[in-house]
Amino acid sequence: MTAASSSSTASTSAPSPTLALLASPACELISQGAEARVYLYRPAAASVFPSSAPAPAAPAPLVLKHRFPKTYRHSSLSTQLTAQRTTLEARTLVRCAREGVNVPGLRFVDEREGVLGMAWVDGKSIRQCLGGGAEGEEMWEEAEEGEETGLEAPEMSDEQQVGLMRLVGQQLATMHAADVIHGDLTTSNMMHRCSDGFDEVVLIDFGLTSASTVAEDKAVDLYVLERAFASTHPASEHLFAEVLKSYAEVASKKQKGRAAFWKEVERKLSEVRLRGRKRSMVG
Repeated sequence: MTAASSSSTASTSAPSPTLALLASPACELISQGAEARVYLYRPAAASVFPSSAPAPAAPAPLVLKHRFPKTYRHSSLSTQLTAQRTTLEARTLVRCAREGVNVPGLRFVDEREGVLGMAWVDGKSIRQCLGGGAEGEEMWEEAEEGEETGLEAPEMSDEQQVGLMRLVGQQLATMHAADVIHGDLTTSNMMHRCSDGFDEVVLIDFGLTSASTVAEDKAVDLYVLERAFASTHPASEHLFAEVLKSYAEVASKKQKGRAAFWKEVERKLSEVRLRGRKRSMVG
C-alpha cells in the first residue's frame, strides 16, 4: 500500500469533527431515547492569557442532540431520513423563535451526522415543577417501613402552578398560530426558567414536529398533552383547564394578519376526545 493510499484510508476512517466532539470528555450524556441521544457540552475556557490578566468567563454550555444511525435501516436510507429530520427540527426552531415562541437558541446544525447544537436552558422541566419527578426516574417509589407510596412534592405552590399553566397555554397558542405542530407535547418537553426576574416557559424537543394549518392537527397536539397530564400528574384537570383557558385567550385574537383559530380547534378537540374515549372503551 502506498503512502498516498494509506493516508486516504486513514482520512476516510477518521470520525467527523462533530462525532469527535460528542466523544470528547467535555460532553456528558444526559438522556437517551429510541431516536436520539442528548449530551451536555461544557466547553473549557481559554487558558492562554497571562497570569496577571483576569480569567475569562467560561463559554456557555450547549445541548447536543444526536440522531444516531439506525442499524435496522439501510445505511443510505438512514442517512437520508436523519438529514431530513435534523433539518426540519432546525428550521422549526428558527421559525418558532422568529414568531415569538420560547425555544432553545440554535447554535449549529450537522445534518449529515444528525446533530443539533442548541443553547442550554437553565431551569427545570414542567414535570418536575408539578411534582412528577425528574426525567428518567420512576414516578412511584417503593414505600419504606410501611409508608404509603406517592408522588414527589410539587416544586411550586398551587398559585404558582396556575400561573405557570397560563404561560404554557400562551406558548402553545403562539406556536400553533405559526402553524407549527410539536408532535410530542408532554410536561417533560417544557422547561421553566427565570429570565431577568420573569418566569418563562420554553418548549423543547421538536423531534416529531410538522407544519400544518389544519385545526385538527392542533387539537391532537393539545389532546396528547391532556393525556400526558392525566397519566403523569393525577388530579391535574384544573391545571390543564388553565392551559386551555390561556390558549383560548391568545388563539381567539387575530395575530400578524392571521385569523383567530380557537373556535375551530375547540370543536376539533371535542371530536378527538370522543374518539379517544371510544378507543378506550373498545380496548
